[in-house]
Amino acid sequence: MELPHRTRRWLIAGGSLLLIAVVVLVIRATRRDHVDGHAYDIPSATNRVMVEVLNGTHRNGLARLGTRQLRARGVDVVYFGSVRDPGDDSTKILVRRGDPARAEAVRAALGVGRVSVAPDSLRRVDVTVLLGVDYAPPPDVGP
Repeated sequence: MELPHRTRRWLIAGGSLLLIAVVVLVIRATRRDHVDGHAYDIPSATNRVMVEVLNGTHRNGLARLGTRQLRARGVDVVYFGSVRDPGDDSTKILVRRGDPARAEAVRAALGVGRVSVAPDSLRRVDVTVLLGVDYAPPPDVGP
């Protein structure tokens, strides 16, 4: 069945507009906001996972290095510091709220760690990273 020339033009135009709309929506869903003066792009609100990084070892500055590594890979680290009683050998990634798959994304960005669910409504983060002695920052994440 042959469509009239005018109808065919309208279908092509409508299909093109639909394709453009889909591309724009995909770009907006994965977009990060660049803010002048920040070293890393800030994840958009729809994809944002708020993370805290804690040093669970006696090695000074480890949480800062972990924070830099995660931020360079697009993770929104909102706090970093140390725990009072360090000494855990393995890195733990704790899901505080939300989907555990988000913690898997943090683990992948860090390259080490074991994910477990430990809800904590007092913490205002989605994921807590407790760095252990097994964490070795990559060489491109300087001091």
